[in-house]
Amino acid sequence: MSNDLIAKTAIDRRLAEIIAPVIEDLGFELVRVRLQGGKTATLQIMADRPEGGINVDDCGDISVAVSATLDVEDPIEDNYHLEVSSPGIDRPLTRMKDFETFEGYEARLETNQAIDGRKRFKGVLAGVERGEGGDEVLLNIEEAGEVQTIGLQFDWLSDAKLVLTDELIREMLRQKKEAGVQIENLDEAAFDEIETEDDNDGANDAADKE
Repeated sequence: MSNDLIAKTAIDRRLAEIIAPVIEDLGFELVRVRLQGGKTATLQIMADRPEGGINVDDCGDISVAVSATLDVEDPIEDNYHLEVSSPGIDRPLTRMKDFETFEGYEARLETNQAIDGRKRFKGVLAGVERGEGGDEVLLNIEEAGEVQTIGLQFDWLSDAKLVLTDELIREMLRQKKEAGVQIENLDEAAFDEIETEDDNDGANDAADKE
């Protein structure tokens, strides 16, 4: 079952139901799916290994398997462009385990309803709290020069993403090196600008459906 972070719209959720089992059978996990409009629609799929680390060949394998399944299920009426990619270094956070894994790193969170008059929060991830009333994501934010920890219900989150920092880049490179994952065409200078819209990490594969 997908949450809003993995799949926002009704068609995204339908696609997630179809795609997730295919990806999982290959040994990967669905991170996010988005069907973007345009002259030719683009179906963007982000996937990763459970332990992290996905390369171009993996994306290619996922693309082939997903394309075959979508051809049979045919949930998208018009032609579309399929794009499979890794989550990237400044990755979206879509599952509770992501907030645990990246505890201590800076993130931007958005909620689907105003909390004390605001919907956007930026701070350092401080783990999670699981309870009968719902799971909470903890965030250390700075207010008036003081750091305080706030808890946001996981179900309230409409968007969550790591902030690209030097510390995060170093950690991701270390993890990928340890996992033996080659980062292709990596230009560290490209990460000098902290605000970036590029969610790809050199690992992606694209295909067109006619």
